[in-house]
Amino acid sequence: VADQALTVTLRQIHETSRGTYGVRRVHAELRLGRHLAVGHGRVERLMRLAGLQGVHHRRWRRGPAGRLPAVFEDHVQRRFTADGPDRLWVTDITQHRTGEGWVYCAAVIDVFSRRCVGWSIADHLRTELVL
Repeated sequence: VADQALTVTLRQIHETSRGTYGVRRVHAELRLGRHLAVGHGRVERLMRLAGLQGVHHRRWRRGPAGRLPAVFEDHVQRRFTADGPDRLWVTDITQHRTGEGWVYCAAVIDVFSRRCVGWSIADHLRTELVL
């Protein structure tokens, strides 16, 4: 009977976290937030039986063992300093996971002032993003 009542509480905590909390966070919420003396193993067992599971972050895959040579000419030649503004710009593309999928951001930075001189955000990685 006590396990059934605790399972209801576990479901509430899990739903409140939008299904992201795993065993560790649910256990912490029970102990610290709700001041219930519950063991970690018991929470783990009840969550497993109830089919409750937190969100797993995937590990990044490693690239090839050796660095691949660049397929383009390096005009900067690894010297990231400039004598004045608008002489050297560098760019990068980054990706971020959102609730609706991936979003990509391309930014251009002036090396001298270290200010962003242009940026673009899109939900794709096509040429229009960097142009």
